[in-house]
Amino acid sequence: MSNSISTLLLRNLSDVFGENDPVRRRAAIDEIFHEDAVFYDPKGGIFRGRDEIDRIAGVIKAAHPDFEYQPLFPPEELGDAGRVRWVSGIPGKPPAYAGTDFIVARSGRIASVYLFFDNLP
Repeated sequence: MSNSISTLLLRNLSDVFGENDPVRRRAAIDEIFHEDAVFYDPKGGIFRGRDEIDRIAGVIKAAHPDFEYQPLFPPEELGDAGRVRWVSGIPGKPPAYAGTDFIVARSGRIASVYLFFDNLP
């Protein structure tokens, strides 16, 4: 399956790190991540492979099960990479935090994700 970089960025937000259901989250990871993908988290280290990305996405979501990610702008693409700026929090309330996801794609799947935390807009 080949996806655009914008699709990968948005699915990573909603279907992976924004998904409470572990079965749906794992299915999305299997669809959009390479087997050897890497997630770089500035607070939690480096997570290699689908199993580790699945595990840490579940841990992050469990810490804030009611939070939803909201892109601030459409994703940007450049070559085989892209980024999306977002906020997260409880819908209808001010955002609790903000960030930018930067990905590198290979053959229509995520090869690496770099998370940066930003100041709230």
